[in-house]
Amino acid sequence: MLHVRSIWNGAISFGLVSIPIKLVNATESHSISFRQIHTEDGGRIRYRKVCELEEREVSSAEIGKGYEDADGTIIPITDEDLSHLPLPTAKTIEIVAFVPADRIDPLQMDAAYYLQAGGAPAAKPYTLLREALKRSHKVAIAKYALRGRERLGMLRVVGDAIAMHGLLWPDEVRAPEGVAPDTSVTVRDKELDLADALMDTLGEVDLDDLHDEYREAVEEVVAAKAAGETPREAPSAPSSGKVLDLMAALEKSVRAAKESRGEETGSAADAEADSDTEGDGDGGPDSGSRSARAKVSRLPQRESARGTPKQTGGKKSTSTAKKTASAPRKSAAKKSTSSKSATAAKSTAGAKGTTRKTAAKKTAATAKKTPAKKTAARKRSA
Repeated sequence: MLHVRSIWNGAISFGLVSIPIKLVNATESHSISFRQIHTEDGGRIRYRKVCELEEREVSSAEIGKGYEDADGTIIPITDEDLSHLPLPTAKTIEIVAFVPADRIDPLQMDAAYYLQAGGAPAAKPYTLLREALKRSHKVAIAKYALRGRERLGMLRVVGDAIAMHGLLWPDEVRAPEGVAPDTSVTVRDKELDLADALMDTLGEVDLDDLHDEYREAVEEVVAAKAAGETPREAPSAPSSGKVLDLMAALEKSVRAAKESRGEETGSAADAEADSDTEGDGDGGPDSGSRSARAKVSRLPQRESARGTPKQTGGKKSTSTAKKTASAPRKSAAKKSTSSKSATAAKSTAGAKGTTRKTAAKKTAATAKKTPAKKTAARKRSA
């Protein structure tokens, strides 16, 4: 049984079945509250309730309710007046319908309460309603009155108890007009694929592991100042530049998420880059720029993983460059073709070198023969 003070006593009206219940808060706030003080001397700032006619402070026992009319006249309203309202929901949570849970818009959700059975006579009907809700996989829609107004509620099963969520009336939920971007934006499938990869990498979380870090930081500041110490300064947040390339930002986010989980990085981004390179091979107008972006984002990672490419005659190896630009899942046939291309490139380079050497030798021989011929001609003429 909950050892929490009830805020409302009444009954659940389930057709002709009446279930005595107590309404208790299902949530509690752990936020740190501050007092207003006078900054010069630290004195408390308090609000005093003063009667305007007598100009004196009054106690809570002397304060009642009143409705201000259009002309400024105050009409006193007592608790007895409200208790005699001609409404069936004044002391009753009246169930009006049962609907699937997904019919309730989360925007309508308000405060949450537990409905506590009011004594032994309520045990059987309380259990009956709870089991009926379980078996039907539905929630109950109810109307009730609380704090001077009629409200809408949703009853559902939480463990072995029945909980009630206060709901806003449909006309109290604003339409999302003017909230969405008013410019036309096209999102490519490849961007959605990377977003999905980022969502999968972040994965799920146990909500019990989440906590209020802001409240803990405030408590540290309060404890430090109470002990006469200087509060610890927060580390400066890294400056984030303007995102110019959404694809690059998504790839970087996937890698960062994987590194934070201790996973190997690059697989999701490389797989997406593969699909980007293969999918843009249709000769479309945007294919060149997309492939270039994918290569630029992958090259630094590949070079750091495989080391500096070998050099031949002061130039990078053709086969290494092709392996760097290609995806890790290329077929054996493509690898063979790449090797043949590299061999052919080397042969061509060798042939060019031989041709240059032969030409140099011929030039030297010609230069030597020319003076000899000129000398012979001079002797004959003499």
